[in-house]
Amino acid sequence: MNISKYRKLIAKNLSKDFKFAVEIVEADIPNLSANQILIRNKYAGINAGFDTLSCRGEVPYINLTPPFDLGVEAVGEIVAVGSEVKDLQIGDAVATTIRGGGYREYQVLDAKLAVKIREVNPEILTLMPTGVSALVALEKVGEMRSNEVVLVTAAAGGTGHIAVQLAKLAGNHVIGICGSDAKVNLLKELGCDRPINYRQENLNTVLKQEYPQGINLVFECIGKQTFDTCVDNLAVRGRLVIVGFISEYLNDFELVNQPRIYSKIFWKAASVRGFLMPHYAEFGGEACDRLLNLYYSGKIKVTVDPTEFKGLESIPNAVEYLLSGKNCGKVVVSF
Repeated sequence: MNISKYRKLIAKNLSKDFKFAVEIVEADIPNLSANQILIRNKYAGINAGFDTLSCRGEVPYINLTPPFDLGVEAVGEIVAVGSEVKDLQIGDAVATTIRGGGYREYQVLDAKLAVKIREVNPEILTLMPTGVSALVALEKVGEMRSNEVVLVTAAAGGTGHIAVQLAKLAGNHVIGICGSDAKVNLLKELGCDRPINYRQENLNTVLKQEYPQGINLVFECIGKQTFDTCVDNLAVRGRLVIVGFISEYLNDFELVNQPRIYSKIFWKAASVRGFLMPHYAEFGGEACDRLLNLYYSGKIKVTVDPTEFKGLESIPNAVEYLLSGKNCGKVVVSF
């Protein structure tokens, strides 16, 4: 292999505007150690919340000093292997979820950190790591059961549309919140029982009228008024799992003046729980295997947004596109 240089996207400063916080640079491909592999990335998944908050220095569990590499999830092909690598070979398709390994043309990493997949396919990026997060959040934090009412916000997004299907497979009635007719149609195709286009229907009114006993489990990633409405409509012993707050990723947090949250959840014995995958890493491997089996067996469908983003130069636009809420399914960049 005669490739010596590659390009990658780095965060150069901590500007609050993601567009001005990144730069494409050229780097040398390092020599492989005995247990490493070299991967040519073919697709990278956009994780706009993590990308934006990382560039602003607001991810509390990591301490990054610019410049630092960006991007997490990637799918590619192995083009070189170290002398001690036994289970992988040149030409194998693999998926990776290493911080800094996504927004680059090539990556070098320990072979144990790559997951072998059947083929280089952008749909895998919906399963790893976002789909894994959905499964672990629903089951381990949300204590998802059967015969409950489960509500998923941003239900037509990369994570949300997997959460919808997992909740249905578990035997639940699923409500999906979205913002367009196209997304409503997608959710119906995925088996969602009650899609709600919040631009055309009042979420609180619908929940109060159609679900007077409340919602048993909420998978919430929007924040602001959507979060407040979901809390207000929790059932007795209902659980709300916070998996993000995309409505506030680009701005300072909104200050609110209202009674503290315990006044809403105490009388119902309800709960609000935070979820972050790094704190549940021990469940990731088994969740990944289950999701891949569900996908390969056709039990879940994966939706990749059809908007094309190609090359490192397109990544800031892809992040802005996802944050705008226009996407149906996972937003992907191809190389």
